[in-house]
Amino acid sequence: MTNLTAWYQGRSLRERRLILIMLALLVVTILWAGIIRPVRDGLESTRERHARAEVRLGEVQRQVAQVKAIQRGRPRAPEGPLVDAIRTRADEAGFSLSSLEPEGNNVRIGIATAKPGALLGWIAGLEHDGLLVDASTITGNGDGTVSATLTLKGREA
Repeated sequence: MTNLTAWYQGRSLRERRLILIMLALLVVTILWAGIIRPVRDGLESTRERHARAEVRLGEVQRQVAQVKAIQRGRPRAPEGPLVDAIRTRADEAGFSLSSLEPEGNNVRIGIATAKPGALLGWIAGLEHDGLLVDASTITGNGDGTVSATLTLKGREA
């Protein structure tokens, strides 16, 4: 260590500054290549796996709803007010309704943010439970989620 110190002290001021800059850049490079980049890549791959898992979850939930519908026979229209049935199903699925407006025999709902796979699985479940989608508008939010406006009606409506 004393040899290194003596060597460093033997350099001119300009050389010492360049050596310090070089060492600082070396530390930044090691931090970037050894810590920041691997963590960022790991987070990115985790996000991708999570998105694929959500899509698979929506597909499985849709398939489970289909199996349940087959087991029950032809789905019936929901009992009670259509608005209450929709609100209950949305709460059970974890969706926050931004709007819920009855329109005659139909109900128009708005969902501000939802994962696409989960939303489509929920819609399939509604149809298998006797709530039909009369009209829908689904738009991307740009962050991997979608917003939806749906007009729903009962099967016998």
